[in-house]
Amino acid sequence: MEIIISSNRNKPIYEQITSQIKGKIMSGELQAGDPIPSMRALAKSIQVSVITVQKAYEDLQRDGFIETTVGRGSFVSAVNQDVFQEEQLKKVDEHLMKAAEIARASGIKLDTMVDMLTIFYKEENNES
Repeated sequence: MEIIISSNRNKPIYEQITSQIKGKIMSGELQAGDPIPSMRALAKSIQVSVITVQKAYEDLQRDGFIETTVGRGSFVSAVNQDVFQEEQLKKVDEHLMKAAEIARASGIKLDTMVDMLTIFYKEENNES
């Protein structure tokens, strides 16, 4: 499993790990029941602290993306992708509504907002 850590991002390393594993699960690259590397193996391969990987795995487990069994390791859990996708869309809705309110109150035009969103969206995709 390839995880790419960038020191140029504003995201903490554990969030980069979490978001990339979530992305692999949501895209179907990782399927329910697939094993994921041990914390120690992943930490060694991406050259970060085991504690950083542990934080990422704890977040993934809390959000229901992985299940960890003592002595067996961590595996992709059977996440209902539709429910997760709907939750993410709801978060996007909330943030975009706030951005639109601020833009309207500040006189920022829709075209400018669209340009900004396009830049932010493409910038994030280029880094992952």
